[in-house]
Amino acid sequence: MARPPLPIGTFGRIKTKEIRTGVHRAWTRFRDFDGTTRQITATGRSPAAAQRELKAKIADRIAPTGDQINPDMRISQVAEIWMGLYRAERVDTGHAEATTANQYQRIIENVIEPAIGNVRLREVTAGRLERLILAQKSESRRKKSKTVLKMMFDAAVLDDALPSNPVSSTSRLRFTKKEVQALSVEDLNAVRHAVHVWMTKKRPGPRPNKDMPDIVDLLLATACRIGEVLAIRWSDIDFTASPPTVDINGTIKYEKGRGNYRKDKPKSDSSERRMALPPFAVDLLMRRRIEQPANRNNAVFATRNGTWHQVGNIERRWRTIRADTGYEWVTPHTFRKTVATLVDRLVDSDTAARVLGHSSDTITKEYYIEKDRMTPDVTHILQSFAGKPPPTPPN
Repeated sequence: MARPPLPIGTFGRIKTKEIRTGVHRAWTRFRDFDGTTRQITATGRSPAAAQRELKAKIADRIAPTGDQINPDMRISQVAEIWMGLYRAERVDTGHAEATTANQYQRIIENVIEPAIGNVRLREVTAGRLERLILAQKSESRRKKSKTVLKMMFDAAVLDDALPSNPVSSTSRLRFTKKEVQALSVEDLNAVRHAVHVWMTKKRPGPRPNKDMPDIVDLLLATACRIGEVLAIRWSDIDFTASPPTVDINGTIKYEKGRGNYRKDKPKSDSSERRMALPPFAVDLLMRRRIEQPANRNNAVFATRNGTWHQVGNIERRWRTIRADTGYEWVTPHTFRKTVATLVDRLVDSDTAARVLGHSSDTITKEYYIEKDRMTPDVTHILQSFAGKPPPTPPN
């Protein structure tokens, strides 16, 4: 009966022999990752030293697979190869944002490489990855780290460098679900007052323009993302329509090396939409059209230099406005949730989803509509449980 072959990546019994005085040779059969069994040898000053050299040689062996990723690559090399593939296959083809790739690159540089960059692919275990993921301090960092690791090791599995993805065996991440908060009319009045206080506050340098209060109002009028509002051009607005409309067809992005720019497509296909504008939004836009100097981008909201506003700068300005007001929880996205909640209450969640540019109301209901804690009025039904008054005793 034929002897069964060695499993791929393993070796047989190590033999040693003294080939001359003070020099020993160790050898064994090693089944390579292409399925071929090869003899590997090493020498040392003693049988034990020769065996150690042989085992080190086996450990450092690069498998002749012909694939890009192999089991003996360091994780830093795997990450570099995967990142190149991701940019070529996803970003360059328009299926992913360059900003997303840049976020993944930062996870590689700041999380993965410092922790396991010099670990070889075949040495990675689910337990090692579990500890790495859970060591991250924030929920967001843990989620992004796991996402990048999962995609990296998926690429290794496709190259037959791993039999399975160890990230799949790590425990499921548990996140704290945040309650959706929308602004009431009283809240909106307080927020607008905070903006007014910031606008009129004495400070060195030029006085702020009217962009912030108008941005807040347009966020409420359109339920747009902040990048979508900042990307609106005068050519996107039709004042002659009844009612006037605005086309949401772009967003503002920032990339290292490229800077700030307008991307001629919002977050998703369903985000491209034409919206009817309420009268208060039409009034502020017509006022801006008259008062605002022309700029080379034809932008409704432009910097003093006529360039696109950076989303990050507006968000930093907003954090300054809301500081010490009791409304530190309010972000530009809160206005989007406020619109979704109001439309859901007065119409339905499907209409709210269409206003927000969602493909269905599933995400809208889960993350954008504040829970209505007031139950329906069924007092007329519950009244049937009321007990009858006792009979009046006879005189």
